[in-house]
Amino acid sequence: MVDYHSAGQPYAYGGNGPGPNGDYMAQEDDWDRDLLLDPAWEKQQRKTFTAWCNSHLRKAGTQIENIDEDFRDGLKLMLLLEVISGERLPKPERGKMRVHKINNVNKALDFIASKGVKLVSIGAEEIVDGNAKMTLGMIWTIILRFAIQDISVEETSAKEGLLLWCQRKTAPYKNVNVQNFHISWKDGLAFNALIHRHRPELIEYDKLRKDDPVTNLNNAFEVAEKYLDIPKMLDAEDIVNTARPDEKAIMTYVSSFYHAFSGAQKAETAANRICKVLAVNQENEHLMEDYEKLASDLLEWIKRTIPWLEDRSPQKTIQEMQQKLEDFRDYRRIHKPPKVQEKCQLEINFNTLQTKLRLSNRPAFMPSEGKMVSDINTGWQHLEQAEKGYEEWLLNEIRRLERLDHLAEKFRQKASIHEAWTEGKEAMLKQKDYETATLSDIKALIRKHEAFESDLAAHQDRVEQIAAIAQELNELDYYDSPSVNARCQKICDQWDVLGSLTHSRREALEKTEKQLETIDELHLEYAKRAAPFNNWMESAMEDLQDMFIVHTIEEIEGLIAAHDQFKSTLPDADKEREAILGIQREAQRIADFNSIKLSGNNPYTSVTPQIINSKWERVQQLVPKRDHALLDEQSKQQSNEHLRRQFASQANIVGPWIQTKMEEIGRISIEMNGTLEDQLNHLKQYEQSIVDYKPNLDLLEQQHQLIQEALIFDNKHTNYTMEHIRVGWEQLLTTIARTSNEVENQILTRDAKGISQEQMQEFRASFNHFDKDHGGSLGPEEFKACLISLGYDVENDRQGDAEFNRIMSVVDPNNSGIVTFQAFIDFMSRETTDTDTADQVIASFKVLAGDKVRTRAGAFGTRVPEPPGEPGSGSGARRRLRPHLGPSPPQNYITAEELRRELPPDQAEYCIARMAPYQGPDAVPGALDYKSFSTALYGESDL
Repeated sequence: MVDYHSAGQPYAYGGNGPGPNGDYMAQEDDWDRDLLLDPAWEKQQRKTFTAWCNSHLRKAGTQIENIDEDFRDGLKLMLLLEVISGERLPKPERGKMRVHKINNVNKALDFIASKGVKLVSIGAEEIVDGNAKMTLGMIWTIILRFAIQDISVEETSAKEGLLLWCQRKTAPYKNVNVQNFHISWKDGLAFNALIHRHRPELIEYDKLRKDDPVTNLNNAFEVAEKYLDIPKMLDAEDIVNTARPDEKAIMTYVSSFYHAFSGAQKAETAANRICKVLAVNQENEHLMEDYEKLASDLLEWIKRTIPWLEDRSPQKTIQEMQQKLEDFRDYRRIHKPPKVQEKCQLEINFNTLQTKLRLSNRPAFMPSEGKMVSDINTGWQHLEQAEKGYEEWLLNEIRRLERLDHLAEKFRQKASIHEAWTEGKEAMLKQKDYETATLSDIKALIRKHEAFESDLAAHQDRVEQIAAIAQELNELDYYDSPSVNARCQKICDQWDVLGSLTHSRREALEKTEKQLETIDELHLEYAKRAAPFNNWMESAMEDLQDMFIVHTIEEIEGLIAAHDQFKSTLPDADKEREAILGIQREAQRIADFNSIKLSGNNPYTSVTPQIINSKWERVQQLVPKRDHALLDEQSKQQSNEHLRRQFASQANIVGPWIQTKMEEIGRISIEMNGTLEDQLNHLKQYEQSIVDYKPNLDLLEQQHQLIQEALIFDNKHTNYTMEHIRVGWEQLLTTIARTSNEVENQILTRDAKGISQEQMQEFRASFNHFDKDHGGSLGPEEFKACLISLGYDVENDRQGDAEFNRIMSVVDPNNSGIVTFQAFIDFMSRETTDTDTADQVIASFKVLAGDKVRTRAGAFGTRVPEPPGEPGSGSGARRRLRPHLGPSPPQNYITAEELRRELPPDQAEYCIARMAPYQGPDAVPGALDYKSFSTALYGESDL
């Protein structure tokens, strides 16, 4: 239902003067007296004006039947004016005399004149006398003043504005061409088009035919009366059968459509504003929830990962440590990269959320305690510190275990050789063979014992080496140290026993030597030369079988050179061997020549020629094996050197490339040429070029994997490690993402605040001019100089300092001491643009709440019985009107029913759940306080 009370509110018409249309709608005042008397037009006007009056009088519980009879006493005329204006008229006179009726009509005419309306040739006497022409003219004047005058489209007059509104609303419809308020409406299509334009569900416009005007008109009249609360003011047959329908009747009826649809438009606009504000608030809440969840997940992952990286429990074997290293590589390749992306996305989401909150005049988002971006960055720094220390510890542990394995194998080899040498020596030293021996035998035993002592002295170094290796294994915390120590202790104890037994046997032999003087000098010489040569061969075999471990090509080349030097001594050794064997042959030759029967082997030594030849052949066999082992290791080190050079070649390209890109991004973020969209596209293209470079990094990762598998720990050909490259790459991706996000936020700010591209460039130029170090932020003094250059009065005086401190509290609410470019843009945009405010949202809710003037008890007054005996009372059946109590104050609350009717379901329930009950004196059951809710949306109070 269209409420015409609002048309007469004082605020809508100012002082109720003539207004901008001059002498009240002069173009409508030339009342055509002759045409008015045209029977067809008079009939149309009577029906239309009567229906129009009744549409308002029914609000007061009454109506008229005959327009020129029912207004004669002035009572219903005054009632009509009070209903449509919402104002009180002077108290009417209740007498039945002609003078009373004239006075009532004059009060009504005076009220009309007070609204700036000129009444030409219309007098109270003519209305009281029932002059149809004058009565219709007066009603037309009231319609113009209270139903049509306030219609204005693009500063046109009321009639022209109403016509322009009709033309615009019906422009898209075929067969409709509204040029006037008479013949343009005869076929009924224009009425149907107006309804379909605003309520398409009520009219099936495509089924209407231009050649059936009566059906078209009746369809429009019936739909308007049933669904739009617009009474039927015209007859279809009258309009069709009249060559030129009455213009005033058509205008009166069309104005009812204008007021019906303009009220709905206001409600729709108010609902849209509230929907927009609520949608922004809901989206921000979703972003806050997403940030909290993502931050919690990331912090939980960091909390779980740091203890694992800080675990320094050593393992017993290289295989176990290599498995730890492989687990760490999986962490670096598989588990960490997605978390790096989540961290970057978290910062981007946080900045975007803060930007949206600033743009919508909402308070800044403060994450839960311990979930700030700074908290996440702190946790991430602890993670990377633990990660760096963990990798260094792994590599050191592997090197330590390699050294331990090498030493343990060397210990076992030397111990085995020594144990093999000492086998039977203790029993030999305990023999009493010298007691029954001849002098020659004693001499032999003495010489043999001297050779043993020489051999024993030669093995002293090996025993000391075994003890030194065992000590080093203990110092390096070798896991099998107890067995090593036990074996070493056994060797040392046995060595002491051998020394003691050797000393005792020597004393016994020297004591017997005095009695035995014969000695075979030749055998003695053989023994003396064979023993050291035999020891040399044993040392040579030990060296040739000794394990080696190298890490560089230089080390293996040193071993090859030492081996070559050893091979160069073999010819001299072979000559010594031949000389020793020659001594044995010479002894045998003399014995044979003198027919001497030698008693077995040389009594002075156990080293027979067969032993010497056997060990010599063994040395000859070990030399080529050693050659092959050294050449294989040389090939391996050459391969490792190739891997080092290959990695260094790629790293020396990728490393400088990343550094160069970082510097270029820094320059892009400072210079920012072109529009923000151009800059964003440039950054996206730049980001794509960086992503396209990823295969080079993957190739480097593959080469690094080969180096790790080859256990290569240093590379003198490059200063870049894979860790440096990874960190640089992650910083590069993060920097380009942050720079793009800053430009996107600037676009959001520009679009939301209406900032032009030239303004944005001017802001950037001013900011960059005072950003001397190109760090992307301004210090307080730099920012003050920038404000002065922009015309702000912040000079060094008391008033200027106060203004500057106020501005700093806006751009740097956390007192960080710096002003970012985003904060600078936000400040400048607030200085130059306008945004939605809490007052605007309150005004929108006021429209939805039906903020209209409402009359008490039946809008005009209640009817009460008159006491018997009063004039005109008769039997007491006649009734009188109680004085009108006036309009109620504006409604300061809204109900759940109104919210559900005007807003989408989810946003209506959102408001109902958060609005507090209304506590005002005019509260009704279920009333909700929309004012406190609106202020809470903008952070002025708590929801």
